[in-house]
Amino acid sequence: MTVEGWIVLFLVLAVFAGFVREKFAPDMIAMSALALLLALGILNKDEAFSVFSNGAPITIAAMFVLSAALERTGVLDVLGKQLIRIASKSYLLALVSVMVLVMFVSAFMNNTPVVVVLTPVVIAMARQVGVSSSKMLMPLSFAAIFGGATTMIGTSTNLLVNGVAIEKGVPAFGMFEITLPGLALAGVGFVYLLIVGRFLMPERTSVSSILDKERRPFLAQALISQDSTLIGKTVEDANLERQNCQVLDVIRLGQSLRYGIANVTLRAGDLLVLEARAGEMLALKEGGQVEFVRPEDRTFEPVSAEETVVVEGIVGPESYLVGRLASRLNLRRLYGVYIMAIQRNDENYRANNFENVRITYGDTLLIEGPADGIRRLLDDGVLISLTHPQERAVRRAHAPIAIAAVIAVMGLAALNVMPIASLALIAMFAVVMFGCLDADEVYKAIEWRLLFLIFGMLGLSIAMEKTGVASQIVDLVMSFVESYGPLAVLAVLYLLTNILTEMVSNNAVAVLMAPIAIGVADQMGLDSRPFLVAIMFAASASFSTPIGYQTNTFIYNAGGYRFSDFLKVGLPLNVMMWATAMIVIPIFWPFVPV
Repeated sequence: MTVEGWIVLFLVLAVFAGFVREKFAPDMIAMSALALLLALGILNKDEAFSVFSNGAPITIAAMFVLSAALERTGVLDVLGKQLIRIASKSYLLALVSVMVLVMFVSAFMNNTPVVVVLTPVVIAMARQVGVSSSKMLMPLSFAAIFGGATTMIGTSTNLLVNGVAIEKGVPAFGMFEITLPGLALAGVGFVYLLIVGRFLMPERTSVSSILDKERRPFLAQALISQDSTLIGKTVEDANLERQNCQVLDVIRLGQSLRYGIANVTLRAGDLLVLEARAGEMLALKEGGQVEFVRPEDRTFEPVSAEETVVVEGIVGPESYLVGRLASRLNLRRLYGVYIMAIQRNDENYRANNFENVRITYGDTLLIEGPADGIRRLLDDGVLISLTHPQERAVRRAHAPIAIAAVIAVMGLAALNVMPIASLALIAMFAVVMFGCLDADEVYKAIEWRLLFLIFGMLGLSIAMEKTGVASQIVDLVMSFVESYGPLAVLAVLYLLTNILTEMVSNNAVAVLMAPIAIGVADQMGLDSRPFLVAIMFAASASFSTPIGYQTNTFIYNAGGYRFSDFLKVGLPLNVMMWATAMIVIPIFWPFVPV
């Protein structure tokens, strides 16, 4: 292997290590790798920039927009309400209904927004049938994965593998070419979850359970007067909690001193944000600790008290909170609300110990504040409410247009009228021109982080092929299993892809493994199609960890799951999917010489 080959191999390993450590965002890691390849001259300008003309990411972006159009026109809301109406009588009926609906819908639109929209609906259903939401959210995510694997546009991994295949000269996959074997895998997963998996689902509690069940109903702002007995004391020494008043914030000269609040020394003129009942606030006044004055008296800023609500919300993929420190979110200034707790990866952070926590996709936040501020925060898409299904402003009159656009993409692609990328792009602009979405909503609908992750990994894939790293990996795989026949090679490729997918992004794995699958097939002189389908199915079949697939990441904290819950329920499912794939793939795509 050349020096450049060793550099690329080291870079691949470093990128995967970066994905696992999660110190930096995956998209930034991948794009940094692409920039480094360009800087070292391993890729020239044309090779590096060719990733931006690849049809697969463009198709994925367009499908995000079409999925958003279905959501904006109320299609998913209607389905969710019908689901609650029909399936709220028993746990088993609810489970079957959720999985059937989600598998069907996920076959025709990106499965991540399906899970995002239906998560609050499923939580509401769980309350109605009297079970923990953790009994239903994992099947929701798994069913979305099942459904996404049944059509070419159901998941981004299918589109990526198809895109790589086209780039390598392999004929494009048809829209429904993988549907029948995909349904076979989905059927196995469906039966497993109903017969075995539902009994393995844990009883978990969400983030709201880490706070007192009895909430204090008021947030109050009280000014420390010039003769207050609190002057010169730290918040900790003031010990207002002994009087059933919790200090949420100290505002001085317009600046919040919330983080590190226990050691803040109080001064005259400080504004305290308290959580307390009216009687307890009056007790503070009588004790000479804070000043309550009438609004017409402008000597001091008057107290304000509002009845508050508590909302449990999850950070979605498009939220502006992603990547920001909890101490710098400015939610008090923007919405008048406070973060009471954060839940992530089995860890619960209370208000006084998440100053340096950086918010990530899938974090669950407990927010308290006035109803109006909570409503504006949810309407702006900062959080997705898990407390109750959100009411969304919808354009129901445009729903037929959005549905027709998706049907047209699938139908015309199945008839080979035009490539999927072209059809998806035309449909994307059609739903905007006909009013299903506004122009600014298009930019919000696209998951730019995912696209840049794909661009970076495509560049790394090109470098692997150019420097011979890909062929070396192919040779290594073949040296171990070639003598056992093509089925053994298929099994190894599936297993390797599946293991990697459980540790890092499924899209990143698909981009790197698809060229290797083609190389293995070429070296054996066989049609590459069965090997590419194995990569598609294996890169989607992420059930054993919450980090390999976006829908698992989303419901991880929403359901209060532990990492081990996914292993217990998902590992047997992974094995069953592997075994099923080894049976059905050769049936539909025999190992024929080319």
